[in-house]
Amino acid sequence: MTLAGRCFCGAVEVEVSGAPEAMGYCHCRSCRSWSGGPVNAFSLWKPDAVRITSGSEHVAMFAKTPLSQRQYCAKCGGHLMTNHPPLGLVDVFVATLPDLDFKPAVHVNYAETVLPMRDGLPKLKDFPREFGGSGETVAE
Repeated sequence: MTLAGRCFCGAVEVEVSGAPEAMGYCHCRSCRSWSGGPVNAFSLWKPDAVRITSGSEHVAMFAKTPLSQRQYCAKCGGHLMTNHPPLGLVDVFVATLPDLDFKPAVHVNYAETVLPMRDGLPKLKDFPREFGGSGETVAE
């Protein structure tokens, strides 16, 4: 499977191949602030499955912490993806990939939620244990 996406103005084009490692929702304050929404829908990919196919000269990056290198289009400000070097994964925002069959499996950082979602999916207090979190779940 290969999917294409682009920034808000279309100057930067992104391609993903294969299947994502995981899909879900992040409720942390950083993702909420960055996305401008109450929750961020994510799709996590291995770095070699993600490539910029056009407009790489317009890609800018902001790293608030070593965990997240947020990439966006410098022309329009459209968000593209977040590289997570310590995790070995790239979060290509679901909104960037309009044809992705989004099937969320988990909520992370649900202890910080401002938008409770009663969808029956697991709600992790922070991150899974294998990514340095507690792995604890919280009630819907």
